[in-house]
Amino acid sequence: MLLAGDVGGTKTILAQYEKSTEGLERVRERLFPSADYASLDEIVAEFLSDQSVPLEAACFGVAGPVFDGASRITNLPWVIEERSLAVTTGVQRIKLLNDLQAMSLGLLRLGPEEWLELNPNAEPATGNRAVIAAGTGLGEAILYWDGMNYHPLATEGGHTDFAPTDDLEEGLLRHLRAKFGGHVSYERILSGTGIAYLYEYLRDIDHRPESPELAKVLKVTDDPAREISFYALEHNDPLARETLRRFARIYGAEAGNLVLKCLSRGGVLIGGGIAPKILNALVEDSQFMEGFCAKGRFAEFLRHIPVRVALNPNTALLGAADYAARCLL
Repeated sequence: MLLAGDVGGTKTILAQYEKSTEGLERVRERLFPSADYASLDEIVAEFLSDQSVPLEAACFGVAGPVFDGASRITNLPWVIEERSLAVTTGVQRIKLLNDLQAMSLGLLRLGPEEWLELNPNAEPATGNRAVIAAGTGLGEAILYWDGMNYHPLATEGGHTDFAPTDDLEEGLLRHLRAKFGGHVSYERILSGTGIAYLYEYLRDIDHRPESPELAKVLKVTDDPAREISFYALEHNDPLARETLRRFARIYGAEAGNLVLKCLSRGGVLIGGGIAPKILNALVEDSQFMEGFCAKGRFAEFLRHIPVRVALNPNTALLGAADYAARCLL
């Protein structure tokens, strides 16, 4: 029996898997609101409190850098340690991975029906792959190809400097720099809160008109990004649609940046919670691919790179389970 975890700033998902000759079978799963708990150990202890079957290995994908078996979660006041979790679980074979490392392993396990290709000019090739995932934050990783196998390499690329590509984005950068007192990362825009910041900029600074109906909803909601996306996709709200169009363009631009940094001829794999929820905005509008390909002398190279969205929301959990199973080998 294996324990796998996907630990994020908004939610933590734990699942038990059974390893058999047929592969990995999920036995049970539970979601926990991360902010309601003081630590991951507290969540794990609650999850295992009614279990009698001993665990053989455990792996957790965590939303933050992992150094020497420990991680300080980027969007939570938690410190997670393998040694502490070993005591909590009673398992010695235990591993913390960056969440994008875990997601990368999970993405490699998906079938053809679990992908949507965004690039109509894609030409499949073998080589490194870039992994990018916007959700509560922005995660980035590299799947390094050694000629026989892929190896997931963690990065904190989501926290690199946001680079504007036109006058509107230069204004957005100035606005966010004033809001946050200096450094503005891609994560400030390519995340759930980023959608709300982008909407506010277009409304308040770029003076785009706001519909009274959506304005009323945004005053009471606890999830502005969800409402903005809903009104863009279901009500064709002009300001909400422009917000998603610009979000898609910036998302595409940063995906293209990552391709160039790791020369990922094998393509881009898009995970995270946002892309599947705004698929129509990514597919029907050309903004993502336009931002992706706008790289000057490397534009032609990027026009043929596969760009795929993962439709399975459990890839980080699946990847953590995959790594836990490897610990048994």
